[in-house]
Amino acid sequence: MSLFGKKKEEAKAEPCCECCADAVAMEADDRDDCCCCCSQDDSSCCKEDAKGICCIKVLGSGCKSCHALYENVQEAVKAMGLNIEVEYVTDMERIAGYGVMSTPALVVNEKVVSMGKLLKASDVEKLLGKLEL
Repeated sequence: MSLFGKKKEEAKAEPCCECCADAVAMEADDRDDCCCCCSQDDSSCCKEDAKGICCIKVLGSGCKSCHALYENVQEAVKAMGLNIEVEYVTDMERIAGYGVMSTPALVVNEKVVSMGKLLKASDVEKLLGKLEL
């Protein structure tokens, strides 16, 4: 019971990404089939990855620099021949969940690899090239 006799509402679990919106409703045993990082161990965020990289996200507030980084990352992914969809995250709560305090930021395989910088497409290619297995 909380202040003024109102019961505290239970926090509902939110999906961490669009690809696993149904994962919240799944039983724990079925989450292993989900493609999302929330059901995997810390060593790899996806079961089937493309050249060691399975997910790329650009975190930003929607400003010009954030959009530019998103476009540069898409260009770099295309130039490298990777078949990965780049996600653009503008939800500040999700961004804060990564520990990012300065945008734009780049997240690869659920790890922040750059923040507060507008990387050129060539810089993104170099960075992703280092992360490939």
